[in-house]
Amino acid sequence: MIKVAIVGATGYTGVELIRILSSHPDVEIDTITSRSDDDFLLSDIYPSLRGIVDKKLRLPDIKNLKNADFIFFATPNGTACRMAEQLLKDGKKIIDLAADFRFDDIKLWNEVYKIPHECPQLLAKSVYGLSEINRLKIKNANLVANPGCYPTATLLGIMPLLEAGLIDTTNIIVDAKSGVSGAGRGANINNLLCEVSENLQAYGVDGHRHLPEIQQEMVKLNNNKKNINLTFIPHLIPLKRGMFVTIYVDLLDKKQKIDLQKLYQKKYNGELFVDILPVGRYPQTKTVTNSNICRISIKQLDSGKIVILSVIDNLTKGAAGQAVQNMNIMCNFSENTALSVAPNIM
Repeated sequence: MIKVAIVGATGYTGVELIRILSSHPDVEIDTITSRSDDDFLLSDIYPSLRGIVDKKLRLPDIKNLKNADFIFFATPNGTACRMAEQLLKDGKKIIDLAADFRFDDIKLWNEVYKIPHECPQLLAKSVYGLSEINRLKIKNANLVANPGCYPTATLLGIMPLLEAGLIDTTNIIVDAKSGVSGAGRGANINNLLCEVSENLQAYGVDGHRHLPEIQQEMVKLNNNKKNINLTFIPHLIPLKRGMFVTIYVDLLDKKQKIDLQKLYQKKYNGELFVDILPVGRYPQTKTVTNSNICRISIKQLDSGKIVILSVIDNLTKGAAGQAVQNMNIMCNFSENTALSVAPNIM
């Protein structure tokens, strides 16, 4: 049994973590924090947790985290890096669901997030927490950077083709769509019901902050060859939760016919949370809601172009579920503990 703390417990990813961890047989939720809701009961803010998690929220101070063995940061970018070094010295294990430890290059992080990094020396010690890629490194890590939601769906979708060296990496197109919860719980006019309902809008067209994260990890999958030219356009869709990513790539040999189904099934054989759909079936967001599953289908068109369809729940496999998956790996628990719940039917 381990004691965990969730820093930033009242945001959507924080409370999703609590929802999942509340049923974990090897976890005791010791501390939950919120700077804005200090001393409130979490169940007063989220009544669905009444009788399940009736803990009081505390301020996110290191002294309030002293009893925890494992700490999740579900906080804005730049928060975890202010506390991580001391917590690691105190023997804690950390998973950060923000971007503080995702980048290898501190200059790139500063350029993308435009805030100074408080502990750049820890970047070399952190592990990028896409479980299906870095499972062995995660197992031995004390600091894990949970990937972003868009990178998760995109990288799982394209990984088999990149690793096989079969595609033209100079022209990768990613058309991505996310539910509104991906924008967080903060008040924002663009996220109001009347703005989002019956509407589809692109954003981050000039350069979404997940773009360099995806490029960084694609280079690694591409045998560290940096000839990655990625067009990435995200969209906001009128769903509470869910993410649908469509990836378009060309084969190096456009006339080549490849058994894509065999390639993907072999790559993800034995993976608990990646489902390669049968030929002719295509994923839907509702089939992964509230689950840690990524469903993928692949199609080679008559033109030779390959289309990959990848869906996840942005709050679960795209955030909290993947964080719990990583915690399970780090703590030698069964990887699917507390994550085997079937997706919503409706």
